[in-house]
Amino acid sequence: MHTIYKISPLHRLTGLALVLVAAGAMAQPVYRQVDKNGKVTFSDRAPTASSEAASGSQSSATSSSAGAGLPYELRQVAQRYPVTLYSGDECAPCSAARTLLVTRGIPFEERTVKSNEEIEALQRLSSQSSLPLLTIGSQQLKGYSDTEWSQYLDAAGYPKSNSLPAGYRNGQARPLVAQQAAPAPRAAAAPAAQPAPPPPASSEPSPSNPAGIKF
Repeated sequence: MHTIYKISPLHRLTGLALVLVAAGAMAQPVYRQVDKNGKVTFSDRAPTASSEAASGSQSSATSSSAGAGLPYELRQVAQRYPVTLYSGDECAPCSAARTLLVTRGIPFEERTVKSNEEIEALQRLSSQSSLPLLTIGSQQLKGYSDTEWSQYLDAAGYPKSNSLPAGYRNGQARPLVAQQAAPAPRAAAAPAAQPAPPPPASSEPSPSNPAGIKF
């Protein structure tokens, strides 16, 4: 049974998790490497110390925020399937959802929903105005369910137990809708390079993905 907190346009809400999140478990790992010129390659061989350093320096803003300070394998999962938690004020299911992610050691981002504008943004995102909402990559899990959330995190490739380094902290929760600021004049930016698509995850049941969840 999913636990859902219903949002009213007149009710203030808070909370979101970004989590960051998770790559499908595969029999043979695939490693993403970035050379000093910024060229991205994928290989089944673990990167050397020099290539690991280059990869860290060339990470995108999203990847760096999702993977800073994480073990290599967990960082790969978090970059491929980032986890985000959308939460609200006075929302008991949101607190339970946050506790699950923290206890399991899932790196995530949190977004808070508290204004009418943010409620409308949540409705556009998920076609509903209920919290909590969890996204794992492109997957959306509506309403808190310990069992279902755990199954999807397992299928994405996140470890079942906390493997975060000591002292690691997720970033502070941020509003779903950022306040508008006056645009500052800036030079036209070069188009961002498109990352290579991840290999398709198998939808066949496996020990780490008994539900056969496909991302």
